[in-house]
Amino acid sequence: MTPDGVAVAVMIILLFPMGYFTLASPAFLLVKLDIQPVAQLLRGMFNAHFLVMRVAGVIGALAFLLDGRLVAAMGVGLIAALAIYGRRWFMQRIDDQLRARDAGDAEAPRRLRRLRRLHWSGMLGNAVLLVALVTSIPYVAISA
Repeated sequence: MTPDGVAVAVMIILLFPMGYFTLASPAFLLVKLDIQPVAQLLRGMFNAHFLVMRVAGVIGALAFLLDGRLVAAMGVGLIAALAIYGRRWFMQRIDDQLRARDAGDAEAPRRLRRLRRLHWSGMLGNAVLLVALVTSIPYVAISA
């Protein structure tokens, strides 16, 4: 594979799950999160997104390292690190809110607003990373 081919492959590997999440996550803004299957589905989508981004980020970083592009590898490695360490933090917060709701906590409506804020922050974080990745494509192609 030529150096340009490696860059294109890595970008596609990373753009696909980020694009899917960008398109799928706003649908949850249209439904109430107090419906248990909806909240569980949202949790599952975030969990799957973090896992896929972890694998895609590690594969992309290794591909750039093997291609000799240290700066690009560090950038993609940062995405992988955010997915690895962010998943634990993010999923813990979601699980706390869902457990409180399921336990019949009187503060459940307020906690569900926190879950909605987590949802918004996850979408915003993904959008920022997606914009950063798309804007870096010309620089990665130039370095080939």
